[in-house]
Amino acid sequence: MSIPDDLLHAIAAMVESEQTNQMSLTVVVNGAVITGRLAPEHVWRERVAEVLRDSEQLGPFAEVFSSTTAARRPAGPPSHLHFHVARILQGPVGIPETGGMYRIALSDVSAWTVGDFSYFDK
Repeated sequence: MSIPDDLLHAIAAMVESEQTNQMSLTVVVNGAVITGRLAPEHVWRERVAEVLRDSEQLGPFAEVFSSTTAARRPAGPPSHLHFHVARILQGPVGIPETGGMYRIALSDVSAWTVGDFSYFDK
């Protein structure tokens, strides 16, 4: 059982309240380092739905994420971080190269820092 990190929960709540959309964060989850920018859950859900709608095979799943069927604003404090343009850091590269959409339970975060990491070819 993890001990809640009040500071990380406060950051998540501020992002959910849409006071900012520019919060970059790097977290460690089960040994994996994930870096990217946070988004409110409803924005994240809509973006995932858009990506799924563009897929011939995965299009039917878009409705699960759509804001018309999903709760627009979760009740209570946030339970997850919603990353967009995020990468899993693996050695000298970030996967996927273009960034992805990740949902991470706050209770799974073992370490974090403000900002994201970028890699550049030399």
